[in-house]
Amino acid sequence: MPDFIATLLLLIALELVLGVDNIVVISIIVSRLPEQARQRARVIGLSLALAARLVMVAGFSWVLSLEEPIVLGMSVRDLILLGGGGFLMWKAVREIHHTVELIEDEPVEVAAPRRAMASAIGLILVLDMVFALDSVITAVGMTDNLWVIASAVIASFVVLLFAAGPVGDFVINNPTFKILALSFLITIGIVLMLEAMHHEVPKAYIYLPMGFATFVQLLQWRLLKNKSRKGEPVVTAKAE
Repeated sequence: MPDFIATLLLLIALELVLGVDNIVVISIIVSRLPEQARQRARVIGLSLALAARLVMVAGFSWVLSLEEPIVLGMSVRDLILLGGGGFLMWKAVREIHHTVELIEDEPVEVAAPRRAMASAIGLILVLDMVFALDSVITAVGMTDNLWVIASAVIASFVVLLFAAGPVGDFVINNPTFKILALSFLITIGIVLMLEAMHHEVPKAYIYLPMGFATFVQLLQWRLLKNKSRKGEPVVTAKAE
């Protein structure tokens, strides 16, 4: 029983750490949707992603077979990570361009809200599957108890579901944090592509700088907020 609980807690912690990527991705994906539609997209997208992960856990032997090389020494897993990483980089650079240059949303998203909603849900599901590959493979390597893995996946998704809304809205409402989140996506995309080419990058090298950058940005945000509240002038750089 103690081993069961320890393994469960360890897997939940692993899923939550990897869930940071999900929160950032979801925040950016739903940022183009109307405010009233964002939570719905999060719930539907994450629910479908949860079901897909549980299917992957149940078919773990099939998931492990994805590591077998098929072309140029690369496996299906490698190709999925390569494609997912490339897409994340493209998406992040595109969103940074839209945000910095103050480009308006595409007319198609405004004119067809259902299509925008379906697209957002689909992106959440597909990109979660990319992140889920390593997560499920790592979990299966730690224990062969599928109930433990499934319980950890469900518990982490409950936390993720409640955290995605507040964190996502904060990122959307604070442009500097949105740029920071998009920069994280570029980093994550590069790491996924490196892993696809069998270059392992220790997760601490990713999450520690991301956490430090977020902490510094929070301090700056807090400083500007306090100055604004006290009526002090906020000094900003002027464009040449």
